[in-house]
Amino acid sequence: MHGIHFIQDLAVVLVVAGVLGWFCQRIGLSVVVGFLVAGIVAGPKSPAFALVQDAASIETLAQVGLVFLMFAIGLGLSLRKMRRLGPGLMLATFGGAIVMYYLSRLLGAALGWSSTEGLFLAGMLMVSSSAIIGKILHETGTNHERSGQLAMGISVLEDVVAVVMLTLLNSIVKIDAGGGEQVGRTLFQLGAFVVLGGVLGLLLVPWLLKRMSIAANEELQTLGLAALLFGMAVVAVQAGYSPALGAFLLGTIIAETSHRNQVERTFEGMKNIFSAVFFVAIGMQIDAHELWGAAGLIVGIAAFTLVARPLAVTSALALSGTQLKDALRTGLTGTPIGEFSFIIAQLGVTTAVVPPRFYPIAVGVCLLTTLVAPLLTRHSEEIADAMLRRQPRWLADWAGAYLGWLDGLQQRRSRNLLWQLSRKRLIQVGVGMLFVTGVVVFSGQFFSMAETWIGRDRLFPHDLELFFGATLVLLILAPLVAIWGNISAMAMLYAEFSTKGHPHAQRLRTLVETVLKIIAGGGMFVWLAAIQPAEGQWVLLFSAVVAGVALLVLRRKLIYWHSEMEVELISVIETGDKKMTATTAPWLQPHGEWNLHMIDCTLPDIADCQGKKISELGLRSRFGCSVVGIERQGFMIPLPPPEAVLFPRDKVLLLGTSEQVTAGKAFLGVVSGASGSDS
Repeated sequence: MHGIHFIQDLAVVLVVAGVLGWFCQRIGLSVVVGFLVAGIVAGPKSPAFALVQDAASIETLAQVGLVFLMFAIGLGLSLRKMRRLGPGLMLATFGGAIVMYYLSRLLGAALGWSSTEGLFLAGMLMVSSSAIIGKILHETGTNHERSGQLAMGISVLEDVVAVVMLTLLNSIVKIDAGGGEQVGRTLFQLGAFVVLGGVLGLLLVPWLLKRMSIAANEELQTLGLAALLFGMAVVAVQAGYSPALGAFLLGTIIAETSHRNQVERTFEGMKNIFSAVFFVAIGMQIDAHELWGAAGLIVGIAAFTLVARPLAVTSALALSGTQLKDALRTGLTGTPIGEFSFIIAQLGVTTAVVPPRFYPIAVGVCLLTTLVAPLLTRHSEEIADAMLRRQPRWLADWAGAYLGWLDGLQQRRSRNLLWQLSRKRLIQVGVGMLFVTGVVVFSGQFFSMAETWIGRDRLFPHDLELFFGATLVLLILAPLVAIWGNISAMAMLYAEFSTKGHPHAQRLRTLVETVLKIIAGGGMFVWLAAIQPAEGQWVLLFSAVVAGVALLVLRRKLIYWHSEMEVELISVIETGDKKMTATTAPWLQPHGEWNLHMIDCTLPDIADCQGKKISELGLRSRFGCSVVGIERQGFMIPLPPPEAVLFPRDKVLLLGTSEQVTAGKAFLGVVSGASGSDS
């Protein structure tokens, strides 16, 4: 009976993963290491046990685990968090990836590998694992520190780097020709997909969640959210991306709403189970004999990764203006590689452009870096302090002067009136262009879905094409009008500033404004011509007629609709900013001069401290740490009084030195079973 065999395999996977995960946790390692080892031990390629009979079913469940895992990571890293981390984070991410790319190519050349093998090695090592780093940060309690937030932000942005790298490698193996132009086009289309999904999601998902909370009970809300989650994963796949991207995008959208804590609580159990299955499935693909045969290469490349990745990330962050200590700690945290490295290695092996040893190398390096990463993360502050004490005097002076120059540059930019007036409009133009590009580029997938659900030629020939084209035009017309309005305003603004003080300023201003509008209009024409579909020219002609008529009749309405949409988006984000949670508390700022750390601790259901007042626990007298906040059912209680009572599932925020908060967290998490027996 196939069903019984599947249940048996799942039971074996969960038991072995639980035992080895518990063992790794007891000795201070990440549970991810235990899950990977569980896959090696129980998988079909295990030389000793081979406990799992149907690995394909487990791999299917692993895809479900990847979706839940990336959804949870998205919930923990919202747009407002990314905004607080600063605009330099994106530049630092891509700068670090470029440094790591060239260092990896040098390693490949030193090993005597071909150019293609070096390229695949660079693809494997230049991106970290957001799933593994997220787990390590949570387990080590550093997810609230600035270095942890930077590491998580970089690892998520490196997923974009991984998508671009996969496109380049696809062109190398003749799967998707196009070379450098194709890489740039893919990056632009990816940005368009993210903006399109983000805008539509921020407009629709909060409204949908609100309606569900009013009209449905908690069970139906869970079903609806699960359907929405897997639906977003399918949409991402239909657009040509990983299902993890859709799940992560939905997580970041829900993180901006007041439903975040409810959703986290609802999906926590499923996320824990299926994410463990995901890592076990990765381990099951490893042949222990191949792993042992490549042991020398694995150790050498892992050692290189543990040195090169911190060097690349630290240097990129330091050049972007991050304090050197935070940059060092972030670099030490972002060492483990993971799921995208496996995909890149598997691509090369299956297409026979790299030797079969690449896959065990990828998994082995992941295993070793994941093994070492928790130790580096826990001791990152001590390592960073030791390195800073030993840095040459000239380097410290140069770093201080460079940061001062960046601060001065930032202040000059903040005093620049032209930049202040045009900054918001430039962002609106960029977002609008990506939104329109997303709608047009992915219109083929939208049309295929509409054709499947509705059918065609029901009313008259080509009815679906005409209705779809008209709807598409009406959808993008408002953003296009807004883009042109912003361009016109900036043309007038730049003309005013450029001709100020000129004796013929009035006539010259009109000329400059007209020239700028002509250049911008030509650029818009080239852009729209580049993204339009190649087929169905008569449909495009019909759509152009509809656009012209709508522009004449509905121009004011289109501007009003776009402004309403913009106000709604801003209100969703600002509402999330006003909500006080453990991750948005105002005291979560760097206080390195005080040697203070913030850590959160979720109380178990039968914790010994439940039902007791804070004053009764004596945390300050015993360990030296203080309770500075309690997050309960999604609401923050800042600076609770000593009489405040702790309840199960409270998320308690502790403030103190690293040793103090660690000891306090261990004390609050004690479960002796006495409370349960009394009841």
